[in-house]
Amino acid sequence: MFASIDALQQALAGVGYLADRRLATSVFLALQLQRPLLLEGEPGVGKTELAKALSAVLQRELIRLQCYDGLEQREALYEWNYAAQLLHLRAAEGRTGGATGDLEREVYQSHYLIRRPLLQALQAPAPGAVLLIDEVDRADEPFEAFLLEYLGEYQVSIPELGPVRAQHKPVTLLTSNRTRDLHDAVKRRCLYHWLDYPERERELAIVRAQVPQASQALAEQVASFVSRLRSAPFSNAFQRAPGIAESVEWARALVALDTLVLDPEVVSDTAGILFKQREDVAALTQELAHTLLQPDEA
Repeated sequence: MFASIDALQQALAGVGYLADRRLATSVFLALQLQRPLLLEGEPGVGKTELAKALSAVLQRELIRLQCYDGLEQREALYEWNYAAQLLHLRAAEGRTGGATGDLEREVYQSHYLIRRPLLQALQAPAPGAVLLIDEVDRADEPFEAFLLEYLGEYQVSIPELGPVRAQHKPVTLLTSNRTRDLHDAVKRRCLYHWLDYPERERELAIVRAQVPQASQALAEQVASFVSRLRSAPFSNAFQRAPGIAESVEWARALVALDTLVLDPEVVSDTAGILFKQREDVAALTQELAHTLLQPDEA
């Protein structure tokens, strides 16, 4: 799909996603080897955004399966359209000579299927789809076991129809926030990449690309402040450090407030954009903001 890792990086950058070399290498290999890619990392580091960017550069439909506790197979794969099947059976009651087996074969046909994300991805027309299995760690272990057939063979089994195989293999990304460990069987079927917080220079480039309205000086202040906030010993004061998504949203908010230069007051007033926990918002006091803003301690 891409001649080189550099070509892939440039294509992603063209749609606003700035991937470092290690991430671009993992994506390049996933595309070349046609293997699922498991992305783990803290919330807000760009896992879901990568799937959106790949959908854009590959010009493939993005199909998203959002995982959650209690997710069932039928919600991920398919359901039968029971209402349409029942109508068909009632219409067939008036016919004579129709064996029960014939009626069963008639109602269990593909046009009675309600396709959910996995089946949609397998049956997507050329060139195929990008399937995002988002936050797979939120689903339970039986659902992980259910995914193994798809991840290993790009197929699923429907009892009434048999196996359904992909004619055009979907580009498949799984994301996990590490709320729990995934089973080794899932990991063995995927390539793996840990997506970490970016270094200051890459975060600055991301903020500049996503918030072009922000001045160079403001973008630099945002990148520097967030980078220092994530570093020890400051990070110990918070339950969770802000991700790239929060940095970008914060920069947009500062532009909306016509902020030219960061100061402790505006940092404290907008702490609810960087943090989503009450304790973390309270921990970002004006005194701590003043310390983080000091250039001689950068």
